[in-house]
Amino acid sequence: MTEEVNPYVPDAWVDHSKTKIGYEIPLTRHFYKYVPPRPLEEIDAEIKQLEAEIQELLREVTE
Repeated sequence: MTEEVNPYVPDAWVDHSKTKIGYEIPLTRHFYKYVPPRPLEEIDAEIKQLEAEIQELLREVTE
């Protein structure tokens, strides 16, 4: 503070009751890139395909 701030702002001060040790890097704010969801038809088709696979596996187990 004395070396880096006071030469430029001589009346600067620090409220030590608000100082914290360490810091937080909000990764989502800095690095998140929005990816829109897949089309509903594609998701629905995948669900139906997975349901068919599950039914086939259940059929094999119960026979």
